[in-house]
Amino acid sequence: MEVASHPHESKIYSEFSHFYEWIFKGFFFPRIKSTIESLNIPPGSKVLEVGVGTGLSLTAYPEHAEVMGIDLAPDMLEHAHEKVNRNGWRHISLRQMDALNLEFQDEQFDYVMAFHIVTVVPDYKRLMQEIVRVCKPGGTIVVINHFRSERRWIAPFVDLIDPITRHLGWSTRLRFEDLIDGVPLKVERRFKTAFRSFFTVMIARKDGEPLSTESAPVAAVSAEN
Repeated sequence: MEVASHPHESKIYSEFSHFYEWIFKGFFFPRIKSTIESLNIPPGSKVLEVGVGTGLSLTAYPEHAEVMGIDLAPDMLEHAHEKVNRNGWRHISLRQMDALNLEFQDEQFDYVMAFHIVTVVPDYKRLMQEIVRVCKPGGTIVVINHFRSERRWIAPFVDLIDPITRHLGWSTRLRFEDLIDGVPLKVERRFKTAFRSFFTVMIARKDGEPLSTESAPVAAVSAEN
């Protein structure tokens, strides 16, 4: 499934970088924050966020975790770097990197996050393969994204706006089942944080026994108003 040929060249990445947080913070951040907090990330955990963008999510991470954020778009990362420096965050590092070719060793992170990115990259299957590869056995993978509605009377109407969203850099046609097809993980929770929300949250575990004996339970996420 082709989504966007070069996501960092899409309008949402190149032209909107200066306005991204102003436009999307109220729309995306509460959902991201409540999801991250529900994970109860233990001290010393290594966290990777792919597609960190302007760093919209960074304030939600606990300072006792070691967080790495990567993004392919330099304009977005510039804003994220400014945020990290302004807040003096020593637990957060940022690197420019292609999410489809992660420059990390296998099984390096306890948590891998992908917020609103899987329908932006040109190859979501490759993205999921890379996310799973760098996640430790038994580690947690979190995806927040829009997926094609399973309601037959809704999906065709949403499909009508797909040409418009593709012009902006993402697709409305990806099905949740296609995202996880053939991926070695167990979906522990799949939910929406608000009634009739446009977005789905997936919390999953990578197959295999955890490398660490410490494992925090996943708490419930309260619905947004």
